[in-house]
Amino acid sequence: MAEAFALIGRGHLSTWEIRIPPREPSPTLVEVLKRLNSFMVTASEAGNELLIDALLAEIVLLYPSLRVWKSETLDTDTLTGLADYLIVPYLDYLSTPLMCVVEAKRDDFVMGEIQCLGEMHACRRKNEAAGLRTGVHGIVSNGQAWVFYRWTADDSEFGRTALFGIHALRQLLSALDYVCATCDAQLAAAQHTWASSR
Repeated sequence: MAEAFALIGRGHLSTWEIRIPPREPSPTLVEVLKRLNSFMVTASEAGNELLIDALLAEIVLLYPSLRVWKSETLDTDTLTGLADYLIVPYLDYLSTPLMCVVEAKRDDFVMGEIQCLGEMHACRRKNEAAGLRTGVHGIVSNGQAWVFYRWTADDSEFGRTALFGIHALRQLLSALDYVCATCDAQLAAAQHTWASSR
């Protein structure tokens, strides 16, 4: 944990509260979650990912400029690892800005946080190498419970939310939508910067 915090240049994380109205699940998501009752989704990381896939698909679909990549190598000059999920521009190849990383963990949220912080650091480094200074988000989830992280572009804040649970699905979807909307806005700003510099 100390090494992960050293990577992001922090001794602690601030409390991040996402305050937006609850979001109703679509009939499609309600049906998918009903069908997933046929699977034991809590016994393994692969099972957890079925729930994570379903919730990401529900929200990321609303933002045509975003795409989810799974199990992608994420490395820097000092770190090498595999990101369970990356939310990036909607292209047929992996490209910066890397805006959000999702770490799927069965139940170990401490280890999940360590990995998520390292992956957010790697995203920041990759973006900076491409000449981009954007905020980076992170998520740690076992499918049932979700924690969200925010590292602002100006480095003024690195925040962590309280736990969002699937039992409060409307609030969870609202938080996930907020993160994706922010990623979408950051991508639009980055594309404007690229266009202006040409």
